[in-house]
Amino acid sequence: MRAYMTKRMLFAIPTLLGATVLIFFIFALTPGDFVDSDVSLPVDRAAELKAIYGLDQPIIQRYWHWMVNALQGNLGYSLKYQMPVVSLLKTYMLNSLVISGASLLLTWVLSIGLGVLSAVRRYSWYDGVLTLLVFATMSFPTFFLGLLLIKYFAVDLGWLPVSGMQTTNSNAIGWARLWDVSKHAFLPVAVLTIASIGSVTRIVRADVINVIKQDFIRMARAKGLKEKTVVYKHALRNAILPAITLLGLEIPFLFSGAIITEQIFTWPGIGFVHMQAISVRDYPLLMGFTLFVTVVTVAGNLMAEWLYAVADPRIRLK
Repeated sequence: MRAYMTKRMLFAIPTLLGATVLIFFIFALTPGDFVDSDVSLPVDRAAELKAIYGLDQPIIQRYWHWMVNALQGNLGYSLKYQMPVVSLLKTYMLNSLVISGASLLLTWVLSIGLGVLSAVRRYSWYDGVLTLLVFATMSFPTFFLGLLLIKYFAVDLGWLPVSGMQTTNSNAIGWARLWDVSKHAFLPVAVLTIASIGSVTRIVRADVINVIKQDFIRMARAKGLKEKTVVYKHALRNAILPAITLLGLEIPFLFSGAIITEQIFTWPGIGFVHMQAISVRDYPLLMGFTLFVTVVTVAGNLMAEWLYAVADPRIRLK
């Protein structure tokens, strides 16, 4: 298995190199740039700024310069925020990780529990009600659900803050600051969890139903094992493999942020910053962010392949 994973990591290198070419040239060949976005600039001043930012250089030279710096951990300089892209990503990505990480944890814990119960009690009233709720959550657009929760819990009831990450002009520290951030994060986390829980629950339910029909489950029951042991130790462990694939694909979501949700709740995460960068064509920030998400995506797929063997010892990666 170690040799297989080493080979997979080596294969990931040309994948990432090809991704850098696509990322750079897609943004570089897009008409306009950060300087062109300000139509009020005089022509001579615009030319001066392009020379300062290196936007007047040949595209191949610009790619080579960006690529060499990226290999050294330097993703460039944000033209809008006037700070290194790496520092910008660290600051705002942690904010996104607060709500995305909490949502991912809640989604998987709830989805696995609900999916298993729905599979075990399939075609019962419980399964029917849960199926109805699951499809209802999947049908709600994220922006509509966010506005609905704001209207009910923040405006009508006044239980939770409407937007932001902290109370304006708050100097709270320690547990007081943690409580303040938690109150602001509750609605964004709820929106992300409700939007994601339906699809994962359906996948878990379908896989568990497929597994509990197999012969080794009948054998486990015939041996007199408790139903809880049969379901959670034998059935779930074999049914979790397709869900692991989905988990590997969701890892980049932790770091890429939830663009729509962060816009609705004015949450200062990387998704919010990403939208601001698009509006002013801040290509160094956009390229650095896209490259980072690409690296995390490849790492997530490698992690999923490793988890296959952990979840099911019958799998032998060669």
